[in-house]
Amino acid sequence: MKTVAEHKAMCLSVAKALPPYSVTLSGAVGCILAQDVYSRIDVPATDLVACDGYAVIAADTYGASVLNPVELQVLAELRPGVLDIASVVNGSAVKVTRGMPLPIGADAVIPLSYTDQGTVSVRSTLVVNAGDNINAKAQDLAAGTVILTAGTRIFSRHIAVLAAAGHDTVLVHPKPRVVIMAIGNELQAPGLRATSDKVYDANSHALAAAARDAGADVFRFGIVPDDIAVLRESLQDQLVRADILLTAGGLSADTGNTLKEILQPLGGVRFDTVALAPGMQIGVGVLDKTTIICLPGTPTEALICFEVFVRPALRQMAGYTHLERRTLRAASRKGWYSPPGYRQYVPARASGTSKTGYFVEPLGETGNTLLSHFSQANCFMVIPEDTTVVKIGDSVECIAVDR
Repeated sequence: MKTVAEHKAMCLSVAKALPPYSVTLSGAVGCILAQDVYSRIDVPATDLVACDGYAVIAADTYGASVLNPVELQVLAELRPGVLDIASVVNGSAVKVTRGMPLPIGADAVIPLSYTDQGTVSVRSTLVVNAGDNINAKAQDLAAGTVILTAGTRIFSRHIAVLAAAGHDTVLVHPKPRVVIMAIGNELQAPGLRATSDKVYDANSHALAAAARDAGADVFRFGIVPDDIAVLRESLQDQLVRADILLTAGGLSADTGNTLKEILQPLGGVRFDTVALAPGMQIGVGVLDKTTIICLPGTPTEALICFEVFVRPALRQMAGYTHLERRTLRAASRKGWYSPPGYRQYVPARASGTSKTGYFVEPLGETGNTLLSHFSQANCFMVIPEDTTVVKIGDSVECIAVDR
C-alpha cells in the first residue's frame, strides 16, 4: 500500500510541465506566462493632456484667484485628430482635449471648470504647478521595463497592458488538454428516463468542471461500457488528443478490473492501493507520451482523489508554481474515529474569521459521505495517518475548495 504523499509524488513525476509556445493575445487568456515580458515602448509615448482645458505655462497662473483671475491669450484650439502643431508662450494658452499631446512649451493644464472657457482670451481662477493635469511620457510604462513576470496567469487586465506595450503574441505554458471518460455498463447520460438498472453519469460532468477550474482545456468523452474491446479502442483513439487522459470507474473486481486488463500489459500504467480514505486503487502512468490517471468510480471518491492527486498535476503541467489550494486550521465541532494508517479526507463546512477563529464541521457520516452532503462542502478536513481519534475542539487542517 502506498501513502498519499508517495502517490502524489508519482502523479507529479509523470505530469511534466508542457513546453511553452507563442500564442496570440486572445489565445493567452487563462494561460501562464513562460517568461518575463518587457514593454516595447514608452506609455504614453509623449506628454498627454489629462483633462479638457487650456495648456499653459504654469508660472503664468501664479496669483490667480476668484477675486483676481489671470487672463491669457488663446492662440489656438486643438481637437482630437487635428494634426496642427501649436506652441504656448508666456501669457498665452491653447485650448486642448483630454488624451491629446501636450502643446510645445506648455507644462500644465487648467481644467475647463476653472475658466470662463473663452475662445479669444481665457480667464482662470486656478493656480497650477508644472506637471498638473498631465500624463507624463512613460508615466505608465517605460520602454525596456518588465510589465509582467513569468508565472503570471493571464487575465483581461493583463491583455490590456500587453497590447498597450506593443505585444501581439506572448510565450505561455499551454493549458493541458484533458480527456475524461466515465466507465461502466450501469451508466447512462443525465436527461434520459431513469431505470432501476442504470445510474446517471455524474463523474464525467463533475471531473470536467473540476479540470476546467484547474486551468485545463477539457474534452468530455462521456460514457464507455465495461467492454474490453470498446474501451481499448476508445483509449487508443483519445490518446492522440490528450496531454492527460482521466478515467473514472472500471477498477472494480466485480467487473473484471477492465482498465487493468487493458493497461497493465502495456507496461506504462501501474495500479496501487493508496492509504487514503475514502479511496481505493488508483492507476497512474504514461502511455504514448500521454499521462493517464485512473480514478475510482464513486463520484465522491473520484472528486476527492482529483483534488488530492490530479489537480496539482494539472497545475504543474500548465506551468503554475503554486500547485496546492489554500489551507487553514479550524476547530472541529464534532468528534469521530479515523481509520488508522490512512489519511482521511472529510468533506466539511468551515466558518469564522481570522480574528474570531475558524470552526469546521464534517458533513454527513465521516466514513460514508453522501453526494448530497458532499455538494454542501467548502473544504476538506485532512486527518493524518497517525491520528485515530478526532475530538471536539481539535485543531485540524482544512483544504479550502471554495474561492
